[in-house]
Amino acid sequence: MGPDLLERDAEIHALLAAVDAAAAGSGSVVLIGGEAGMGKSSLVRAFLSRLPREVRVLVGACDDLRARRPLGPLRDAARGSGGPLERAVVDRDLEAVFGAASRELDTPPVTVLVVEDLQWVDDATLDVLQHVARRISSMTAVLVLTLRADEVDPTHPLRALLGELGASRAHRIQLQPLSADAVRELTSTRAAQGARWDAAQLHALTGGNPFFVSETLASPPGTVPRTVSDAVIARSSQLTPAARDALEQLAVVPAVVEFELAESLLGGGLGLLEEAERYGMLQVRPDGLAFRHELARRAVESRLPVIRRRRLNQAVVASLLAQPQPDLDRVVHHAVEADDAEAVAEHAPEAGRAAARLGSNRQALAHFGVALRYAATLPPAEHARLLDEYAWELGNAQRFDEAVRFSSESVRRYETLDDREALADVLARMSRHLYMTGATSEAKQAAGRAVEVLEAAHASVEHVANALIAQGSMLTLTGRSRTALDVLARAQRLTEQVGKPYLSAMCLNCIGMARGDLEGPAGLVPLRESIAIARSAGAHETAARAYTNLAEALHRSWCGDELARVLDDGVAFALERGLWSHAYALQAHRGLLLLRRGDWTDAAELLAGLVADAGAAGVLSVFSVAAHARLLARRGDPAAEGMLFDAWDRAVAQRSVTGLALAGPAIAEWSWLAGRPDRSTVVVETLMAGADGRLGIAPVIGEVLRYRSRAGVPVPEFPACPQPWASGLRGDWREAAARWADVGDPYERALELASSSEPAPMLEALKVLDSLDARPAAEWVRGNLAAAGVTKVPRRPSTSTRANPARLTERQLEVLALLTEGLTDAEIAAELVLSVRTVNHHVADVFDKLGVRSRRAAAAVARTLDMPRRRGGSRR
Repeated sequence: MGPDLLERDAEIHALLAAVDAAAAGSGSVVLIGGEAGMGKSSLVRAFLSRLPREVRVLVGACDDLRARRPLGPLRDAARGSGGPLERAVVDRDLEAVFGAASRELDTPPVTVLVVEDLQWVDDATLDVLQHVARRISSMTAVLVLTLRADEVDPTHPLRALLGELGASRAHRIQLQPLSADAVRELTSTRAAQGARWDAAQLHALTGGNPFFVSETLASPPGTVPRTVSDAVIARSSQLTPAARDALEQLAVVPAVVEFELAESLLGGGLGLLEEAERYGMLQVRPDGLAFRHELARRAVESRLPVIRRRRLNQAVVASLLAQPQPDLDRVVHHAVEADDAEAVAEHAPEAGRAAARLGSNRQALAHFGVALRYAATLPPAEHARLLDEYAWELGNAQRFDEAVRFSSESVRRYETLDDREALADVLARMSRHLYMTGATSEAKQAAGRAVEVLEAAHASVEHVANALIAQGSMLTLTGRSRTALDVLARAQRLTEQVGKPYLSAMCLNCIGMARGDLEGPAGLVPLRESIAIARSAGAHETAARAYTNLAEALHRSWCGDELARVLDDGVAFALERGLWSHAYALQAHRGLLLLRRGDWTDAAELLAGLVADAGAAGVLSVFSVAAHARLLARRGDPAAEGMLFDAWDRAVAQRSVTGLALAGPAIAEWSWLAGRPDRSTVVVETLMAGADGRLGIAPVIGEVLRYRSRAGVPVPEFPACPQPWASGLRGDWREAAARWADVGDPYERALELASSSEPAPMLEALKVLDSLDARPAAEWVRGNLAAAGVTKVPRRPSTSTRANPARLTERQLEVLALLTEGLTDAEIAAELVLSVRTVNHHVADVFDKLGVRSRRAAAAVARTLDMPRRRGGSRR
């Protein structure tokens, strides 16, 4: 290690140990975290310098561009390697990149892939990293990721990757500031070179940030910088004017400046930069020139006058466009910085479309958004198209209200143009945006109008098929499956003429939804076909939509084993491609699966997190709220009532088949547990009114009727009632309990056992319900046991046992209570008069005992327990 890399031996040894494990076939991910300037890149360089020659090393970094370069870090890492990844990223085929990345990394003896500054990651790269991370444990590879965790807010897509990487799948290295002793060692070294600094003063000034320390020590004598920026500028002030001008030109370019680009910008005069290199401002790397740290580049850039900064960025635009194959993401970044309206309007839409094809939805959204700021120069048709494209990406980002607004503007503009096919396409897409906001009537009108517009014109078969599919989708989603199948039969004939796989997949998707509604599990074959076709064709959103629709149907019919497989595949697929709304719906059904299987703690963690994000989920929030409220009802939480009826009212207003199927049974169960069977009458009436011949919702109705019967309410005859509900309704508790055991639902099995008049099965039921902490149902069983004359009824678990099932210490309970109130570790430390480091350890121990990985998840679990309120109440 160099003399300035202090107190990092343990971290380097951890990285080298990961390489040794990978050589033995046990690959891993290493996350290196720390604030800016903490030495993450220096640590990586020191680690790489220690590797044996036979280890393959691929290094890439994410750029701080306005719209990140799709696959940029992987393109940089693979450049010149000659391997499968280099070929795949050039072709920009995301499906091919997934497979190529796995093959590239799983190359003996060991491959190390480094991706730096993950806080700036693009969606496509993130998708690939998630794909690799899920498979790396069996590879001869180490994936090293660096990031500034303080720049990753709760809504950042990177949270999905970080949340998935549990302790068993990733090594986490959090870099700490230098100690006072390390700073003293550095000052003594500089003192030998003639510099004079008080070590204690320097440590207090810099907080031990290694980059700040080194920049301050390199400042001219007599300079006392108060910030990193001050220190950098003080160092640059020692350059000649010509060298400083050259340095400022490079400062407007994020990350590495290739030699070719630098020569173009400086007129071939790279000699002007020798001074900057000598003073430690610049580094010469194999792929170009770079500031020693991004903080230094930003410090120089931020001091530039606006007019000069624009002029320097305009020079970069000109140099990039002069290249044979310009990088449009970089062109757009610098064009915006230069306020070059013509260049932005010309290149941003093209960059956005390229990003969208790769599934980099955030990057596409950014490009389309900036293009619209300069859209006044675009032809009317291009402007209308851009509005539609922007609306679609807003929908992918779960910003459904905005998607409707921009779609509406696109429709308005197309209405003034003589392009009925484009108008119909926008109306079809707008119908989905409207539905996702809950505006179901307007969504059906938009889809219907798309068909009408094309019928009045001599439209192409492809556009007519697309409009019919949108109309059929809206009919199916609102429970009019027979009518939908008539529409979709016509659409299917047209798709066969067109011969485009993406359209066939969409049509089969809707047909599978409609047939599943009418026929039950037997009608789901088209949905499975849709997934296969869409994945093969690279129609990512269509495939994710089919996964979601199949999961919803499988849950209603309770095909548990297939549902588990579909959820595993579908969640991974949707998350890897940044399709957040589909991932949200699938995760809600994963919570329901956990609930059915008796994994209530995991279900509580997952569903509470989804409910916390429900504001952005639109119509999908009904799924998570209904599921979470049902769990709360089972545990006697009074908040369940309001949540359930809110979900029901919204599902009714939206005419959402899935929403009604989730909220309806939950209300029936709550009304039984609460002794309010009258409150579920409306549920029975609503569901029975639409049940005619629809086998897909027969299990939902059977479930509602069984809970009504438990409440002592007469229920109507329902010949189509499936098992296990049918056995329960006819009073055959043994058959029903046995069937629920086969299904794997301990709660429903316990309820059937408790329906007997025999003490032994009732006592067995009570034991199961107490273990689940299903308090209202357990009290119902205790009442039945007492009524049956059983004198030795087990007492309910004590409050302390329920409140502390993870056996937390008193101090850990205090920390958990404060954490639940939203306090940071520093605030908890102040409250309990502890050091922050001690609180860090307590929080980690709490996470381990509760089996969670985030503060939000810990708080969610805490809220399901009977923890006593902290004296003094909440501080917030």
